[in-house]
Amino acid sequence: MAEVQLNFGAGLVKINHSGPLEEIIRFISSNGYEAKTTGPGKNVTQSTSNNLRLKQALTVLSGVFAGAGMVTEWAGNDERAAVLLFIAAMVTGGFYVYKSAVSSLKSLVLDMNVLMTVSSIGAVFIGEWSEAATVVFLFSVGNMLQAYTIDRTRDSIKKMIRLAPREARRLLPGGTEETVPVDEINTGDHILVRPGENIAVDGIVISGISWADQASITGESKPVEKREGDRVFAGSINNEGSLEVKCSHPASDSTLAKMIEMVEEAQAKKAPSQQFVDVFARYYTPAVIFGAAAVVLIPVAVFDRAFADWFYKALVLLVISCPCALVISTPVSIVSAIGNAARNGVLVKGGVYLEALGKVKNIAFDKTGTVTSGRMSVTDIFPADGITEEDLLELAGAVERFSEHPVAKAVMAETDNRNLASPYEGTFRSYPGRGASLETGDGVIYAGNKRFMKETGIDTGHTAGREEILESEGKSAVYIARDYRLLGVLAVADTPRSGAGEALNQLRNQGIDRLVMLSGDNEKIVGNIAGRLGIKHYKSNLLPGDKVREVEQMAEDGVTVMVGDGVNDAPALAVATVGIAMGAAGTDTALETADIALMNDELKNIPAVVMLGKRTRAVIRQNIALAVLLKLLFLVLTFAGISNLWMAVFADTGASVMVTLNGMRLARFRFPDRPVI
Repeated sequence: MAEVQLNFGAGLVKINHSGPLEEIIRFISSNGYEAKTTGPGKNVTQSTSNNLRLKQALTVLSGVFAGAGMVTEWAGNDERAAVLLFIAAMVTGGFYVYKSAVSSLKSLVLDMNVLMTVSSIGAVFIGEWSEAATVVFLFSVGNMLQAYTIDRTRDSIKKMIRLAPREARRLLPGGTEETVPVDEINTGDHILVRPGENIAVDGIVISGISWADQASITGESKPVEKREGDRVFAGSINNEGSLEVKCSHPASDSTLAKMIEMVEEAQAKKAPSQQFVDVFARYYTPAVIFGAAAVVLIPVAVFDRAFADWFYKALVLLVISCPCALVISTPVSIVSAIGNAARNGVLVKGGVYLEALGKVKNIAFDKTGTVTSGRMSVTDIFPADGITEEDLLELAGAVERFSEHPVAKAVMAETDNRNLASPYEGTFRSYPGRGASLETGDGVIYAGNKRFMKETGIDTGHTAGREEILESEGKSAVYIARDYRLLGVLAVADTPRSGAGEALNQLRNQGIDRLVMLSGDNEKIVGNIAGRLGIKHYKSNLLPGDKVREVEQMAEDGVTVMVGDGVNDAPALAVATVGIAMGAAGTDTALETADIALMNDELKNIPAVVMLGKRTRAVIRQNIALAVLLKLLFLVLTFAGISNLWMAVFADTGASVMVTLNGMRLARFRFPDRPVI
């Protein structure tokens, strides 16, 4: 076996091996786990609790035997019968514990199972049968509770996997359909999705109109209308009408499949706190064993104290000092937080980024498409005397409907909003960088910038004052003329994204004062947007390399987050402490580039994920403090003669369950407009 990687969050073991796979599966099964490969030819083994009902039954039997033994012992009728009942309690409750302890010793690993085995056998050695049985029973109960609570933290992965349909209706030539496994759907195939069904693959709607609930993919709280030409995602739910969808990605390469893979990998990555705890535990456990030996040897050999008393204290020390709660304190918190974020359309690629968000000092935003909508829109209409706004828009639409320029799209969007249809027909001509014209039977219609008007011989002198005002507001002027007469001006601008101001205020309320906007646009446009959003720091006329240098300088001052679209801003996202890409659903580049990917374009998720990072960091600190303080408390009680063996087990397993439950609170963190799941 060359390499083994345990993914705590997903309950997966990834194994690179050269020997027979059957032997590996047999070894895992011998330790009380079910093992199966996740797919033919893959070196991945899924590891989940096996024979759960049997373990529960053995725990119950252990409790019954231990209780019966205590009753028999208290009654004083038959000491031998009491001992036999205690032995039965140890065998039933400790079956898997002793089995795991043997495997650990073979691997030269000193874990909790080894310490518990030593403690129970040591208790028997000094005649404390009831203590030994109680220790084993309580430890078995603790393991059951811990397994249950940890399993709850993995629900996000299970829910995501259940979203993917196993079958799909593939449409055949001639209009017939066949039901096939979703793995057999290839790129280009057409599938039929009926109302109420989960969409099986990523694709484009070919025909039909419906509403899709894609909250599990993008985190959007409301269903999204889907019609011809719209993108749909595997795992989303088709609500009303039937849809014919052309597959754009096979099931194994869908956005949902990538999300599941990324969440699994993210939960496997260790956060800095976890790395420290793992290193600490590696040296801590052997030190505890040597310490326990010293607790016996020094008092007995040097001070001639009673062996049984100090041997018992050493056993209690072994149980109390086990770092179970400490080791589990960080991963359970990270798993809960990452799973919660994924359910809300936010992919976090590792605990390291969550912890970094908890310490963030600076956030840099790209302007276009991040704090602004990225789409030009008509903001003002100034018709000449005798011309209505509708007349001016009809003339503008007559020209711009033939153009693909962003300004033209803004004009056409406004005409569509007002249900205006241009009555003009003619010959279209484009003048790149200046404007366009439409030659009709009644004359020529012009639409373009001031330079175009000047070249055409159209006087714009009387609009000079208005143009200066528009420029100061960060807007672009589109002049509309006909037969050399200026008929009006349209103002077009990229406006702040809905909710941008509120999102930025939430970040300021979280103590992040340095918010910076970076853009390649000119000073006036960038300054206007920054002023409208209350952003004090901004940089304009930046090339991609300039953005990288700005982010690097900010990072020297502390943890820095860069928010962009994941494509044009990829270099800046890469150099930031944490790179956040917006609108990553279906975008391979954004999913691969960013450390955190927002599947939708909602800026309000930025302060939410920053707050989740802060909460995660706080919970990890709470868990570590709780685990350490409980250990210290019971160590003091042990040497004071107050604590005993079963109390030590109760404290250790109780601490493990407490830190797990505390970490699970992160699974209940609420994102904006999303119910608690």
